[in-house]
Amino acid sequence: MLDKIDHLGVAVKSIDQALEFYRDVLGVEPTGMEEVPSQKVKVCFLPVGESNIELLEPTSEDSAIAKHIEKRGEGIAHLAFKVDDIEEALATLKAKGVRLINETPQPGAHGAKIAFIHPKASNGILIELCERNE
Repeated sequence: MLDKIDHLGVAVKSIDQALEFYRDVLGVEPTGMEEVPSQKVKVCFLPVGESNIELLEPTSEDSAIAKHIEKRGEGIAHLAFKVDDIEEALATLKAKGVRLINETPQPGAHGAKIAFIHPKASNGILIELCERNE
């Protein structure tokens, strides 16, 4: 079901400030920034090998990322796995009784379809499934 680690989501208060470390210190060049209204975030992807670091800045105080930062501070927010068919993956997980946050795909960054598995189902880690039309 899982193809590879697509990205590691990192909650930040400011993408511009975070880039001072990732770009200016580590030398990782961003591949662009965009807003994802459905998730109430601005995102910036930083390619590292076959995967990415996704910086997530909240655009609303009621976004999941704003709540994450308020409760846990900045840092790792989720682990995202690439899947070929997100609808099939969600159906399989649902049939196995896995607790899902999203039972249907949601729009994500760069035209991806995404859905989240509840952390209580995955040892405390918020897991994102991500289908990209590449």
